[in-house]
Amino acid sequence: MPDIAQLALFAAAALVLAVTPGPGIFYVAARTLSGGRAEGVASSFGTGLGGMVHVLAGSLGVSAVVLASAELFTVLKLVGAAYLVWIGLRTLQAARRDALAVLADGTAAPPVGAHRAFREGVLVEALNPKTAAFFLAFVPQFVDPTAGNVALQFAVLGFVSVTLNTLADIVVAFAASGIRAGAVARPGLIRRLREGSGAAMIALGLGLALAGRPSA
Repeated sequence: MPDIAQLALFAAAALVLAVTPGPGIFYVAARTLSGGRAEGVASSFGTGLGGMVHVLAGSLGVSAVVLASAELFTVLKLVGAAYLVWIGLRTLQAARRDALAVLADGTAAPPVGAHRAFREGVLVEALNPKTAAFFLAFVPQFVDPTAGNVALQFAVLGFVSVTLNTLADIVVAFAASGIRAGAVARPGLIRRLREGSGAAMIALGLGLALAGRPSA
C-alpha cells in the first residue's frame, strides 16, 4: 500500500474534489430542500453506494473497458445525462406544484421518502461515466505497483475517496436542512432554492451529454 505521506496527499486531494459541486451534491441539496434531512442523508448514502459501483468496476477493469469503447461510453453517458435532466425537471415541477399546494390549502406535498431518495442517489452517481473517468485518471497516480495487489490498492483508495464524498454530501444535507427549517415560513424562498438545484442538475446533465470520451 502507499506510505502514510502518499495517503495523506491522496486524502487531501480527494477532499478538495469531494467538496467541488457536482451531480451528487446538487441532488442531495434538492432532496433535502424538498423532503427534509432524512431524505438528504439517505440520498447521500445512495450517491456513496453509486460511487462504490465505479470503484469496484475500476478495480476489476470494467471501467477501463467502458471508457476504451466509444459506443459503451456514449450509451452510459447519454443514459446518465438523461437521468440527470429528468431528475432536474422533476425537481422544478415538484417545486412549483408544492408551492401552489401551499398557496391553495397551506399544506405541502408529502416527501418521497428515504428509500426512494436512496435509490435515486445510487442511480445519479452510478450512471455518471465521468465518475468512472475520475477514478481511472486520479486513483492510479497513488497506486504503488511494487507493493503488489494493485486491484486491492485501487479499491482501498477508491473507498477513501467515496467516504469523503459521502461525508461532504451529508454536510450539504445538514446545511440544506438548516436552510429549509429557517425558511419554513417563506415557501417562496424554498421554491427558488429547489428550482435552482433542479436547474443545476439539468445543466450538469446537458454538460455530461456533450462531454467527450477521455483520451487513452
